[in-house]
Amino acid sequence: MRLGIMSVLVVNDWIEFKTLKEMLDASDGNLASHIKALEKNEFIEIRKMFVGKKPQTSYRITQLGRKAFNEHLDALEQLLKNRE
Repeated sequence: MRLGIMSVLVVNDWIEFKTLKEMLDASDGNLASHIKALEKNEFIEIRKMFVGKKPQTSYRITQLGRKAFNEHLDALEQLLKNRE
């Protein structure tokens, strides 16, 4: 789930919770717990605001998160190369 979240965020500037939830086919609680872990590691930034009278929460990847994501992809690529 976290890899999915980061994959979406790496190609989007800001993305709303509802949109992220729909894209990943996740429940509110499941998505929220993974987002909390990513925020704790400072991989994502959270923006909360009101649109009209409705609260809206959006997320974006941080520089640290982008670095960690790219390092993870590199490690996966290396793992796959070693299996050939």
